[in-house]
Amino acid sequence: MTSTHAFWLAGRQVTGEDSFDVTSPWDGRLVGSVSVPSEAQVEEAVAAAYAVRDEFAATPAHVRAAALDHVSKRLAERTEEIAQLISAENGKPIKWARGEVGRAVSVFRFAAEEARRFNGGEAQRLDTDAGGQGRLGLTRRFPKGVVLGIAPFNFPLNLCAHKVAPAIAAGAPIILKPAPATPLSGLILGDLLAETELPAGSWSILPVPNDRMPALVQDERLPVISFTGSDKVGYAIMDSVPRKHCTLELGGNGAAVVLGDYASDADLDWAATRIATFSNYQGGQSCISVQRVIADASVYDRLLPRIVAAVEAQVTGDPSDPKTDVGPLVSEDAAKRVESWVDEAVAAGASLLTGGKRDGASYAPTVLADVPADVTIACEEVFGPVLTVCKVDGEEEAFAAVNDSKFGLQAGVFTHDLQVAFRAHRTLEVGGVVIGDVPSYRADQMPYGGAKQSGVGREGVRYAMEDYTYERVLVLTGLAL
Repeated sequence: MTSTHAFWLAGRQVTGEDSFDVTSPWDGRLVGSVSVPSEAQVEEAVAAAYAVRDEFAATPAHVRAAALDHVSKRLAERTEEIAQLISAENGKPIKWARGEVGRAVSVFRFAAEEARRFNGGEAQRLDTDAGGQGRLGLTRRFPKGVVLGIAPFNFPLNLCAHKVAPAIAAGAPIILKPAPATPLSGLILGDLLAETELPAGSWSILPVPNDRMPALVQDERLPVISFTGSDKVGYAIMDSVPRKHCTLELGGNGAAVVLGDYASDADLDWAATRIATFSNYQGGQSCISVQRVIADASVYDRLLPRIVAAVEAQVTGDPSDPKTDVGPLVSEDAAKRVESWVDEAVAAGASLLTGGKRDGASYAPTVLADVPADVTIACEEVFGPVLTVCKVDGEEEAFAAVNDSKFGLQAGVFTHDLQVAFRAHRTLEVGGVVIGDVPSYRADQMPYGGAKQSGVGREGVRYAMEDYTYERVLVLTGLAL
């Protein structure tokens, strides 16, 4: 019999009166049962975080850095155990789950490094005008207050890490709400944080049901909200708390552009392989997975069959098998939604080149061509193992096609031309441009976020720390400078 997993309230492990089950999307087996905090327990966590905010902000950098280093080390030591847990509750193939743990190791390591060097202060001469003679300005950053971190299911460990690690590094207490489908990976972080000497109240991990979140979101003691998820939910949160600071990472429909100079057999093989891999990794459930392929007419006819072949070569099946590339989606409902979008596109005239079949929560890797511009899959984030391919004439038309979207998270451009690379960087309305590869590349220390309806603010450890803090100026008077 599986025991019920406790949650973390102000640094200690407790249980509530209710619980819910977490089941595998692959075979439906019970992965674990998770205790749900009561309203009184949520209030206790919020009150504790609010009460400790000044003490935590003043905690020496070496204390916060040591705690973050410890979590990084312990994640590395428990990699296989945690990867198995991610794979079980999320359905993610084990090879991708191991990679996710490795990334979380890096996130906490980066945060430890940033904790040691962040907020060192910047001095500014003020005697550049006569009225400032004898004065010196010193600017430092201080936490805005308690952070409410709301994490999604698709990277159930690493995106929790991207909420927790920067907050601790900046000295901001955090209340983490993991996704209901995948809470166990987030709760693991509590096991490791509890081994540190961080002040009680500086962190809590609460698996609060979604229908109870509005009150938590609107609590005035939580002035910063960091949310990763759908645009609909993200903007609803922002609209409900217009005076709070919100960081929203809301996804996209990532485009991979293949231009005419990327024309050798080796070039096209590389592009096709990368596109096939990263339209289907995580079951396509990544904000920067390849959803749209925009190919120059001069290479389209040679590229398309390569993409189809590379997609068909993806190994689907049991996520616990190291050979598996593509596992199930997070739920059968998610797979049914993807199925309905593909069916709609085909009924409207799109060509189904491969895939298009659902089996429970699994959906076969799928390639569509000739997709009408007004169907759902052409306009929204599919969040499934589906890509569309279209033909364009030249760079200008290709870049216009990328920008013809309400989203703007990242784009990939396959080209060898450095001038084109800089034009892409200037022209594409996205948060990141990747040259010579798919849009799916993310280094966890770089600024990550989007334009347009892909959200506001930036993740990436130092950039999130800046989001969680504000500048405060100290003016020293009567100095002999």
